[in-house]
Amino acid sequence: MHRLLTPLIFISLCFFSSIISANDAPLTKELNKIQSAIDSDAKVLVGTKGEIKSFLEYRISRNAALLQEKLKEQIEATPPNLEMLKPYIVKQLAFTNLVEDYFNDQKKALMGQVGADNDRKIMLQLIHIQREQDKLYVAEKQLIDWALMAGVDVKDKNQQFIAALVNRADDLDSFVHYNQSRLAQAVADVTVAGKDVSSDQTAIVVELKERLDQSSTSLSIAIGLLDDLGQDTAMYKQTLFSISGDITQDVLNFDVASSLLSEWMSIAKTQALENGASVVFKLIIFSLILFLSSLVGKIVKRVVQKTVSNSKLKFSLLLQDFFISLSGKAVFALGLLIGLSQLGFELAPLLAGFGIAGVIIGFALQDTLSNFASGMMILIYRPFDVDDLINAAGVTGRVSHMSLVSTTIKTLDNQRLIIPNNKIWGDTINNITVEHQRRVDLTFGIGYGDNIEHAEKVLNEIVMAHPKVLKDPEPLIKLHVLGESSVDFIVRPWARPIDYWDVYWDITREVKMRFDAEGISIPFPQRDVHIYQTT
Repeated sequence: MHRLLTPLIFISLCFFSSIISANDAPLTKELNKIQSAIDSDAKVLVGTKGEIKSFLEYRISRNAALLQEKLKEQIEATPPNLEMLKPYIVKQLAFTNLVEDYFNDQKKALMGQVGADNDRKIMLQLIHIQREQDKLYVAEKQLIDWALMAGVDVKDKNQQFIAALVNRADDLDSFVHYNQSRLAQAVADVTVAGKDVSSDQTAIVVELKERLDQSSTSLSIAIGLLDDLGQDTAMYKQTLFSISGDITQDVLNFDVASSLLSEWMSIAKTQALENGASVVFKLIIFSLILFLSSLVGKIVKRVVQKTVSNSKLKFSLLLQDFFISLSGKAVFALGLLIGLSQLGFELAPLLAGFGIAGVIIGFALQDTLSNFASGMMILIYRPFDVDDLINAAGVTGRVSHMSLVSTTIKTLDNQRLIIPNNKIWGDTINNITVEHQRRVDLTFGIGYGDNIEHAEKVLNEIVMAHPKVLKDPEPLIKLHVLGESSVDFIVRPWARPIDYWDVYWDITREVKMRFDAEGISIPFPQRDVHIYQTT
């Protein structure tokens, strides 16, 4: 950017030399200071090279922007001193003409070099000049507005500016279409190449995308300026919309919308006349393939369901549901691919695209894939099944159902919890109901003064009389510990998992009632306190 302005610095000096000494007002002194810095750097700039030259160009450009900002502050002041600022505005307008001529000369010089092996480098330089011209046209439009405010006759200048903008919009319109065509071809080449795509092909796609983005941006800026000047921009807006889908800047006004609709209707009419019968036939075949795929998928699901349910491998219900669901979806997906091929889609690039998209999605959904992997491990190792009562991930409840990413558990108080599979697989899984027998652990204490044999007999009668206590394994009733306040018995009957709490609660209730009836005490913690009186 700064190198493009170097030859123009010396031209600008003569424009301001007759102005900065006009009077000694504070504003003029400030402008004089900025201009003196530009003059000094411009003189030193002659003959310099390398990093020093880049630094001087940067400082000259920065001071020039500061000078423009000072003019803007004075224009926006209340009230503005337009008479004093008028000479500056006029000279700035003349300066923009020279800058535009310089840019055009640079573009012609670069275009003359096209055709060698450095075309891509030249196109990048042209895009750089195009970006700088966007800034120049915006600044020139602002200067014209300021000149009108100051009473300067800029009728001819305004007409020239409009003509230049229209020519620029026409060029950009063609350049946008050209870049879009090149980009579409480059993307098609990359898609066909698949995993064998070269770095050069990828670089071309990136460069063409940058060129298309910059051309669309420049065209959008030109459209905005022409709209402010009351010019018809419907054709350019149609291009912008058809390329980028941009609906800003009133793109969807009546002219643009009617033009787009007319174009689409014309294309649809032509396609209907030329390929209508073929398209209708292909759509019918596509619909028929989808219908048959759905029908075959249901049949396959039934066959798989019968197979896995009767398999000698004894698949868990979770694994059965997985195979049944997967079989139906796989058949339908295969039918969809066949149907798309009948519509004219190339399956090889499509599948290659799915592969690339799969890698990208894999990085974006790492946690989900972790849940998927954990779900597969649960299905393979079968630590639990549907309706099992489990304790996992800090939750206790019955397994309702399971997908490859989560497990649904209903708690004992009938809450539904959906837990990611990686949390379950990464934690201890306690399957409470997987075994057919479960031991009920109970502890009862009697007083030190009570008869141990009598208490043991009562406990044995209570346990053996309960209808849900299993005879095998045999219940265990033993004197366990001599506690601080009681003599403790352990009572350990066995029951089915579904009867666990019934046995626990019934025996606890019955022990209390029988101990009271038999005169056996159930002590509570006691402590003796001795008080000594000192004299």
